[in-house]
Amino acid sequence: MSGLEHKFCQMEAALTVTDGTQVAGYASLFGKCDQGGDVVEPGAYARSLAKLKAKGGTVKMLWQHDPAQPIGVWDEVYEDDKGLYVKGRILSDVEKGREAAALIDAGAIDGLSIGYRTVTAAKDSKGRRLLSELELWEVSLVTFPMLPEARVGAKGDSPEDATLRELAAAFEDARQLLART
Repeated sequence: MSGLEHKFCQMEAALTVTDGTQVAGYASLFGKCDQGGDVVEPGAYARSLAKLKAKGGTVKMLWQHDPAQPIGVWDEVYEDDKGLYVKGRILSDVEKGREAAALIDAGAIDGLSIGYRTVTAAKDSKGRRLLSELELWEVSLVTFPMLPEARVGAKGDSPEDATLRELAAAFEDARQLLART
C-alpha cells in the first residue's frame, strides 16, 4: 500500500449486537490540527466516497492498519459538518475481531485511524498541511490516536440516536412534572 498515510482519532464503542460488536465514532474531525501538523478540510472525502459508492466498493475496517487483518465492516461512512463519521460492526467470527472487541470492551483500545492517499494539499502560513482532497482507503481500530480530541458522545450511537434519546428524556421529564401538578 505504497503512499498510504494514517491519521488517528479517538472513538468510543461497545454495544454488543447479534452479528458482532457495534462501533461508531468520528474517524476524522474537520479543522483540527493533528499531532503531525495536518488539518483535514470539510469536503476532503466527498469525491472518494462518491467514487467508492459508484463502484459498489466500501471503506475497509482493519486492525492497526494491517491489510491482512480485516476485522469487520463499516455499515455507514459519511461526512457531516463535524467530520468523517463511521459506524460498523466488528465481526465475532474473525479471531482478531474477537480480540479487538474484548480490548474495546475493556477500554484498552479506543482509537480510530484513517488510511488514505493525499490528492490535494497545501501549506498554510503556520506550516500546517491543509488536506482538501483525500482518497480514503480504510478506517482502522488502533491503539494510539493522532487526533485525541475527536470523540463521540455515546458508545455505539450515531449523533442522531443520541439526540433522539435526549429528546425522549426531556419529554419524559416534562410528562412527570405535569403529572405531579
